[in-house]
Amino acid sequence: MVDFQCKSRYDWDDLVEIIRILRAPGGCPWDAEQTHLSIRREFLEETYEVLDALDRDDARDMCEELGDVLLQVVFHAQIEREKGHFDMNDVIDGVAQKMVFRHPHVFANGKADTSDEVLVNWEILKRQEKGQRSTADAIESVPHTLPALWRAEKVQKKTAKAGFTYGSTLDALEKLEEEVRELRMALEKAAPADAPHGVKEEVGDILFMACNIARMEGVEGEEALHCTCDKFTQRFRDVEQRAEKPLNEYSTEELLAMWAEAKHRADGNA
Repeated sequence: MVDFQCKSRYDWDDLVEIIRILRAPGGCPWDAEQTHLSIRREFLEETYEVLDALDRDDARDMCEELGDVLLQVVFHAQIEREKGHFDMNDVIDGVAQKMVFRHPHVFANGKADTSDEVLVNWEILKRQEKGQRSTADAIESVPHTLPALWRAEKVQKKTAKAGFTYGSTLDALEKLEEEVRELRMALEKAAPADAPHGVKEEVGDILFMACNIARMEGVEGEEALHCTCDKFTQRFRDVEQRAEKPLNEYSTEELLAMWAEAKHRADGNA
């Protein structure tokens, strides 16, 4: 048994020490074996669980899930502490330094009277801090690991701030319609999906433009697609429950008719 005093309530220093003990000789074999990559997925899952708790406005779950995310932060910092690179104190100092630097209107003699001014200053200071000399540098810094629609939205926001955007949403819609025509051409050619101007590329262009239109109208692409997934699920359940035989035994025309009926019923209940 390790030398550790159990308490009725733990603080920040206790958490850091608990993770250190778990990874130290005589601690937990599983914890000791973990690397940044081996627990990468857990970090992502815990983050999504926090978002779920936020969406449900569940304070108890928020508290628990935020703790799980914090555990991941401490765990990764401990791995680097063992390598002699940095520890949690460095992590805390780094983010504190960043917040002070990016809020000169609070901690220095900068000026920002509105939220919009704060965001403009934030972007300027962020570029300065990261040595980004161009908009291209800024969009390249957008994490490639973000969900694709989210990444597209962030890239488009940065280029729009530089003046690279469509004059109106209808102009963007025309471009989307052009991309749909190009997809049709790719399908008619029946070339490999990953060929230049093939289905993969053209579908990507369509999704990118759809995301652009959503952004221009103040709609989050990720949220819009989630809503559509929910709508589709509800209508599919209606179709499946009312079907008198397996769906794969119906013709395409019959399925489309059943779907239209389900849509009508849903719209009638709206």
